[in-house]
This record gives sequence, structure tokens and C-alpha cells, in this order.
Amino acid sequence: MSEHTDAPPFIIGKVEDFAGWARAGSMWPATFGLACCSIEMMATGTPRFDIARFGQEVFRGSPRQADLMIVAGRVSQKMAPILRQVYDQMAEPKWVLAMGVCASSGGMFNNYAIVQGVDHVVPVDIYLPGCPPRPEMLINALLKVQELAREKPMLRHRREIAAAAEAAALEATPTSQMKGLLR
Repeated sequence: MSEHTDAPPFIIGKVEDFAGWARAGSMWPATFGLACCSIEMMATGTPRFDIARFGQEVFRGSPRQADLMIVAGRVSQKMAPILRQVYDQMAEPKWVLAMGVCASSGGMFNNYAIVQGVDHVVPVDIYLPGCPPRPEMLINALLKVQELAREKPMLRHRREIAAAAEAAALEATPTSQMKGLLR
């Protein structure tokens, strides 16, 4: 025990850790519901699953107020430029969650009209499998996004880091072209 018991308590830590904690505790998702997965995403906001306890209950209709994009369902070639525009309008830092097998890899729709994975259009941080994934799975993925938010750097070079990560994600082999155990 210290000799100075009358000293006021204080917190020691990095501002970056505090900012990460604040970002993780107050994420506002932008909904991009395109198919049946969006019904499960809407169910996650109901009182039965209650994502409000994780600080994510405010689904935003405007991309300028959101920092997490949940792409739920299949993305058509016609919708891809709009998806990219909404992503570009979101403020930094931002994250993308591909919800469902259609958003992740095109799903059973292997044709010219459907984008074979939303990672062709925007960089994806978390892939959530399932057809459709259950709300419990979405809650788990949202918790993983919160972990990413806590660890995201806040340095002055964060734009360069984000641009490099986006370039690497867009240059990666799409999941629809991967071979081996996937096929």
C-alpha cells in the first residue's frame, strides 16, 4: 500500500486507446439491405436481440453519420456503383461487414448480373457467412468489428494506412476465384 492514500485516483493510458474505446462503444451502422439477409439484420435491432447493449442501436440512413456499413444480401452490377458511392461518403474511420454468402462471394447466383463478392467494390473487414446468417452471428461479427475499432491507429498517417489497406483488399484474390478446399 502506498504512503499517499489521500491522493486522488487518476487514469494512465494513451489517448489512442481511449479513442479506440470510444469508437468501439458508439458505432453507427449504415444499413445496405439488399435481400433476405436484411430481414435478419432488422431482427438484430429488435428487443429480442437488442444490439443497443453494444452501443450500435442507431441504424443511420445517411452515410455521413455512419462508420460501419453492413452489406446484407446480393449486390447486382447495377447497384455496385451506388454501394461504392455510399462507402466513399462515409467518414473515416469506417468499416465494412459483408453479411451473408451472397455479399461475401455471390452465393448461388453465379451469373453476369450479380457481383461475385462485395470485396470487388469496397474493402471488406469482416465476412459473415450463412444463408441467411442468424442475428446471433451478426452480433458476434459486430463485436469483432468493435475489436477492430479499438485497434485502429489514430496517427497522422491514418489516411495512408487506410489507403494501403484498401488497395491491398481490392488487389486480393476474390473469394469466388479461390481454389483448394473452397471448391
